[in-house]
Amino acid sequence: MKAVVFDGEALKVVDRPVPRRGADEALIRVRLAGICNTDIEITRGYFGFRGVLGHEFVGEVVEAEDPDWVGRRVVGEINLACGECEYCRRGLERHCPNRTVLGILGKDGCFAEYVTLPLRNLHTVPEGVEDEEAVLTEPLAAALEILQQVHVDPDSPVLVVGDGKLAQLVVRVLVLTGAQVHIVGRHPAKLRLAERVGATVVPSEAVGSASYDLVVEASGSPSGWQTAIQAVRPRGTLVLKSTYAEVPRINLATVVVNEVNVVGSRCGPFRPALRLLADKRVTVRELISATYPLERAAEAFEQAKAPGVLKVLLKPPESGAQPQS
Repeated sequence: MKAVVFDGEALKVVDRPVPRRGADEALIRVRLAGICNTDIEITRGYFGFRGVLGHEFVGEVVEAEDPDWVGRRVVGEINLACGECEYCRRGLERHCPNRTVLGILGKDGCFAEYVTLPLRNLHTVPEGVEDEEAVLTEPLAAALEILQQVHVDPDSPVLVVGDGKLAQLVVRVLVLTGAQVHIVGRHPAKLRLAERVGATVVPSEAVGSASYDLVVEASGSPSGWQTAIQAVRPRGTLVLKSTYAEVPRINLATVVVNEVNVVGSRCGPFRPALRLLADKRVTVRELISATYPLERAAEAFEQAKAPGVLKVLLKPPESGAQPQS
């Protein structure tokens, strides 16, 4: 099969054997996969990953021990926990110290014709949710995680720092709470997309007055920290969603002096994300900038890095390698 591999230096499309599933796993034919900012940061050194990239996908199960799964359209949670350690027993599988993470840590990802995942990681895509919507389930779930971690007061404005892919999904989730959602960013076209779903654009020069009880930093850039920390009130909450290879230089004195609550926020719940997509309460098609054949992955990555671009998708060939029984 064709697969997109990062070898530590370059991104390459190579021929690889179709992966063999384990007894508790499904073999999935990838229909669409999305390039995330984390994928881009991996090519810059983040997490030291080597192998097949990609963790956002929608696919079709072609092999599974349970025949009821075969033929289903699915999306998959990216953390593969051991299920036995103290963290797993406490329900913290996403933080299992023995876990692998799809396309990020010790597990080949979904930028390929086929991928394997445990059946417990899979969620069936509801009818009526198109592939171009389902492929964004994972980042939408990550946006929903904020609501599981912090209280959003509908009477207080919330600031989202950044106007990229994840920031757009965060805005869409936060407006569902009835809160006044403000957004600051650098790209007028992206900011207009946020306005269309109910956000208010705030000029960058107006956010440094410590006026927000809740700030979500989702810029994907180390510079977003400075904007966010200047915007949050004393004893307010700063939610960090960005991941990047660069180690930011930050002054923590403001956090200490202003007693700011800093919350790291990562993966989130898939089931409510799929419900929001099925009920059309969150729209995502407008966030897709381009779709490239898998064979043009390097070109797709360059496009994904370009200013003003949102989600770039990869589409594996529809008829290619066949799994070996």
